[in-house]
Amino acid sequence: MACTSLHHVDDLGDVLDRVHLALVPGGRVVVVEWASERFDEATATWCFARLAEDSGDPGWLQRHRDDWNDAGQHWTSYWRTWVDEEGLHAGQAIIEALQARFDGQVLTRGPYFFADLDGITEAAEQDAVDAGQIQPNGIRYVGRNAT
Repeated sequence: MACTSLHHVDDLGDVLDRVHLALVPGGRVVVVEWASERFDEATATWCFARLAEDSGDPGWLQRHRDDWNDAGQHWTSYWRTWVDEEGLHAGQAIIEALQARFDGQVLTRGPYFFADLDGITEAAEQDAVDAGQIQPNGIRYVGRNAT
């Protein structure tokens, strides 16, 4: 099980090779991830409008909202710079690396941000995705070790 951690690892291939080796034949890998490349301006703006005000300890979305406002840059420039500096793996790269090592059983894209938003449920975020207001940033993957 990997939950929003693979996008941070240095060597994605090495980590997934180790997971593959650790699983018995027929064993399952379950991954919950996100696609940083899908966090476009419309999605960011939608999320930022749904943040709780004065929550005391700002979360990652509040920090990005504030940093973007302070930077005075277009969203794409701000976000790309941050992703590059952090060395994050794109969601599509994670999916491709998983598919190269495991027999994919489930792959879905959907809500990701709802837990960090004020009063927004998973269903409400899915409604925004379905309406084309935001991108589906969440990735759910289940794969089987075929060897």
